[in-house]
Amino acid sequence: MNMVETGRFLQSLRKERGMTQEQLAECLGVTAKTISRWETGVYLPPAEMLLALSELYGLTVNELLSAKRLSAEDYKSAAEENLCAAVSDSFTLGERMHFFKRKWQREHLAANLIIGIIIALSCIAGVIFRSAAVEVVCILCASAWLILRNNQMMTYVERRAFRPDEKK
Repeated sequence: MNMVETGRFLQSLRKERGMTQEQLAECLGVTAKTISRWETGVYLPPAEMLLALSELYGLTVNELLSAKRLSAEDYKSAAEENLCAAVSDSFTLGERMHFFKRKWQREHLAANLIIGIIIALSCIAGVIFRSAAVEVVCILCASAWLILRNNQMMTYVERRAFRPDEKK
């Protein structure tokens, strides 16, 4: 199984459908960057995405992994080859994502605690000094911080969860 060939095949199937990477990404619930990585052969789609793609394109997962439409004669040998390749990466996407979320959280615990304490102390100061403006700013800062950190974490998780050579 050649990841670059598979990526090119996925790209040609998407283009046959007249879809952009953004449209396909929205349909599958992933980012356009993820679609780009699949199509350039950086990594393969996980099993659940292969199933969704096979349904969308009207092909079998075996054909997607083989990067071509298969005749009845070629189907069995390609299936065996693809199955062996798939078994070599046995973590599910959910397991990989959970692992990398936890890893990111451990690696960034100190920074998150420090900023959390600073925001909490600022809010307390707003209450003590009866300053609604300080309290509102603290709430806005806390919200912005949480959104930013979640986006950073999910970027980290996505980058690593889909990489087949990354192990626990």
